[in-house]
Amino acid sequence: MALNIKPLADRVVVEAAQADTKTSSGIIIPDTAKEKPQRGTVMAVGPGKKDEPVSVKVGDSVLYGKYSGTEINIEGREYLIMRESDILAIL
Repeated sequence: MALNIKPLADRVVVEAAQADTKTSSGIIIPDTAKEKPQRGTVMAVGPGKKDEPVSVKVGDSVLYGKYSGTEINIEGREYLIMRESDILAIL
């Protein structure tokens, strides 16, 4: 799905992965106990800063810090907009 949003400078729009609803042993996790996911998929990328191109691209799966980014709602879907420096790794 293409987003109608163009991040500025070194900012990236990430769609967070869904939080786990069950543990590996099959216990169902209630909504109040779910942890905020720390991985997602890059949906849009800014042009980068002068002399610093952005190293992630649309479609990359990434890991980011627990409290990184700002939550935004576009067309009923939740996204995070963050600086590229908040991304810890590309999976």
